Amino acid sequence: MMSARPLKPIISPARFDAVLFDLDGVITGTDRNHFAAWKKLFDPYLEARARRDGTAFRAFSEDDMANYVDGKLRYEGVRSFLGTRGIVLPEGDPDDSEDRETVCGLGNRKGRYVIESIRAEGVTVFEGSVAVLRALRTLGIRCAVVSSSRSCRWVLKIANLESLIDVRFDGLNALGLHLVGKPNPDTYLKAAEWVGVEPARAVVVEDAISGVRAGRAGGFGLVVGVDRTGIAAALSDNGADIVVKDLAELLADET
Repeated sequence: MMSARPLKPIISPARFDAVLFDLDGVITGTDRNHFAAWKKLFDPYLEARARRDGTAFRAFSEDDMANYVDGKLRYEGVRSFLGTRGIVLPEGDPDDSEDRETVCGLGNRKGRYVIESIRAEGVTVFEGSVAVLRALRTLGIRCAVVSSSRSCRWVLKIANLESLIDVRFDGLNALGLHLVGKPNPDTYLKAAEWVGVEPARAVVVEDAISGVRAGRAGGFGLVVGVDRTGIAAALSDNGADIVVKDLAELLADET
């Protein structure tokens, strides 16, 4: 376990009252589970459509994940990606069965796939991120998780991180409040409201291009990009004030 170290002055109580973290790819490593689930959903579907329409099959890729799906609410991810392939489906209803060819039907199937993947492979927790959460709590800076995932609460519990989080705002909350997901800033703005902080006094920490765009659009005081996949330039170009490879870089140097 990483030893206790204070934060660098870039995040201090003098400047900020709260830090709002994305979950997947920032605190936990379930981004690989989500990619596997999206690929398991889209590839057979695209292959079946290609056979039906007499067109070439093109598989779902990591670039598709980064550009059209990552950080977005589940149904928005389905809609966004399929739109790039010229596919428009009926919206359907959140109660749609998984076999229905609707945005909601496909999204519900993806939800089952990601849970199956996490159950099979477990949850990776990034030690640097946990160290930063603990350092923030020592300073009295509040911590929130803002995730598009409907499995957020379950993942936090499995990872034993609930005690480090003051506010959780996830895909279920967004659905219940009819909020648009990232890159729209509404979920982050609502989370800031729940944690009791003005955006200018809060930090957003994101690994997704859509997430840093949301942080910038929301007028947050600092947007930190986490680059675990080689997209540092894209994170900077889309709104990150600083980019780190691991949140441990926000901790003071060991003496």
